[in-house]
Amino acid sequence: MSAKKTGLDALLTPEESVLLLIDHQPFQFANLNSHEPAMVVNNTVGLAKTARAFGIPTILTTVVEGRGGHLIQGVQDVFPDQQPINRTLINTWEDRRVVDAVKATGRKKLIMAGLWTEICVAMPALHALDDGYAVYVVTDASGGVSPEAHDMAVRRMVQAGVVPITWLAVQGELQRDWAREATVPALVEVNALHGGGTGVAYAWETQLLDTPAPA
Repeated sequence: MSAKKTGLDALLTPEESVLLLIDHQPFQFANLNSHEPAMVVNNTVGLAKTARAFGIPTILTTVVEGRGGHLIQGVQDVFPDQQPINRTLINTWEDRRVVDAVKATGRKKLIMAGLWTEICVAMPALHALDDGYAVYVVTDASGGVSPEAHDMAVRRMVQAGVVPITWLAVQGELQRDWAREATVPALVEVNALHGGGTGVAYAWETQLLDTPAPA
């Protein structure tokens, strides 16, 4: 199932999506040079919270945890009871536990982010495409050892059929209509903490709503 390029079916929906977060660990962050590390942490945690808000199944992975460190606390805190799948395989999609976990969801739109883009994201993204998944890579919740490494990885994946997307774009496609009020409070909370200027605007708006009208 390659991702459609146009029409409503090209957009993400909560019912069709599954999220795979790959190796957001200290060792990987130590050589992250394509993005500001704090930004990637912020965006990844925001993405994880967005998935939780929409009830999207999320698979967490680490690689050689004993050497590379545990999953960053901000992501683990979103799913406190979930144990990340710890691998030795560099290509996440060669680990049957990961593939089986994704397959068990019954969903075919695979949202993916991880460190590093050129290795731990590109390999499974290309592999999952061949297994019939529509793959969406969240580029600003991923990063490489250099801007060139990240950029070349994204170009390579796009040529193969992967859809590049950013974390707030994921959120917008999942929400789609502000009349879907059930998820609005959670999204306001996520954006207040992780949405930058949007969070400031929400705080200002909330303050206005809480201010008593003049007598």
